[in-house]
Amino acid sequence: MSYSEIDYRVRDGIATLTLNRPERLNAYTHTMRNEMLDAFDRVDADDEVRAVVVTGAGRAFCAGADLGAGGDTFDRGKTQEMFAGEDDVLEDGTPRDGGGTVALRIARCLKPVIAAYNGAAVGVGVTMTLPMDVRLAADNARFGFVFARRGIVTEAASSWFLPRLVGISQAMEWAVTGRVFGADEALRGGLVSRVVAPEDLLPAAYELAAEIRDNTSAVSVAAIRRLMWSGLSAPSPWDAHANDSRLMAALGGAPDAREGVTAFLEKRAAAFPMKVTTDLPPEVPDWPVRA
Repeated sequence: MSYSEIDYRVRDGIATLTLNRPERLNAYTHTMRNEMLDAFDRVDADDEVRAVVVTGAGRAFCAGADLGAGGDTFDRGKTQEMFAGEDDVLEDGTPRDGGGTVALRIARCLKPVIAAYNGAAVGVGVTMTLPMDVRLAADNARFGFVFARRGIVTEAASSWFLPRLVGISQAMEWAVTGRVFGADEALRGGLVSRVVAPEDLLPAAYELAAEIRDNTSAVSVAAIRRLMWSGLSAPSPWDAHANDSRLMAALGGAPDAREGVTAFLEKRAAAFPMKVTTDLPPEVPDWPVRA
């Protein structure tokens, strides 16, 4: 699949996905949705990719939905731009929210995903990033869960993700005011983990991705990612313990565990042999394929 609204590149084991409509502040469209879904399928299918950095071209990360259709932008009877498509509906026939399909695909990804907010991230431009694992922001980035100011609701499964990331009180404050806020407030509220100068943003993201690439087992990272995200809705610590136990039993005698311990004892860098595409154990918590 060739891309027109994103750019996808892999270098040194790190994939960079750049939202690429700078003339529209990288505003989200149905085409961008389809291209992002395809790109994350490529990420999971490529064992050379160990981590993903997502950023925006130009001066914005993503300004939210493209409002080119005016007042009809979110009217499913007049435009399908913000929906998944006529062949992708809920059991009751309701068309699925397009941003939600992207968020759920990112949540199901088997590689760590790092958001690098280089500018405005508003509406779906921020909600679709909530399933990303680490979020870094340039100090000029701005954020907004602006849905109530547009007469719609939080989407992209953000009513599930956002309270779990920042707590219900902070999530409600941002969602019901719909205000746009800066990187410092995003840091205080727990939306981002680090704020850096614009020129330091991508270097910081790549440094983190390289640390993952150079020091960890790809299979371990994929399993941990699923354990962490699945654990957010586990009924009790016992359920998390059961999942941990199954994977410790499955991986404890596997080649990566032997290599990890041996390399540590021999004081050398590990060369983990296992691959995500072929060696991920069935005990890894499953997320629905349809995303």
